[in-house]
Amino acid sequence: MELKEILAISGQPGLYKFVAQSTRGVIVESLLDGKRMNVAATSKVSALTEISMFTEGDDIPLAEVFTKIYTYTGGKEAISHKENPEKLKATFAEVLPEYDRDRVHASDIKKCFAWYNTLVGAGFSEFKLPEEE
Repeated sequence: MELKEILAISGQPGLYKFVAQSTRGVIVESLLDGKRMNVAATSKVSALTEISMFTEGDDIPLAEVFTKIYTYTGGKEAISHKENPEKLKATFAEVLPEYDRDRVHASDIKKCFAWYNTLVGAGFSEFKLPEEE
């Protein structure tokens, strides 16, 4: 399983693995419980490789943020996304000191840690972007 196959679906909790194209959208499988569902073509679906985080300089891909968290935690799960916002922000600042504090909200940080923990729980140890062709 590669990071380019992992999807975030607007309005749906958790992350999903792309399974197949269907006539009315895509079929995905939840990384949390393994259940499959059809996602309508009208739903907002984003691959994790297309998402980036605001920093003081250039935006950095979410894959790089996950790699930094992986290094920071030594390959273990990170802080729970249910911690209080101040603790999440402090931990995120240790992982990514250059993040843009004005444009990255506590909800973004919460989602980042939740997604990271889901991916590590699903067996991810590398967070690579697809190679440019």
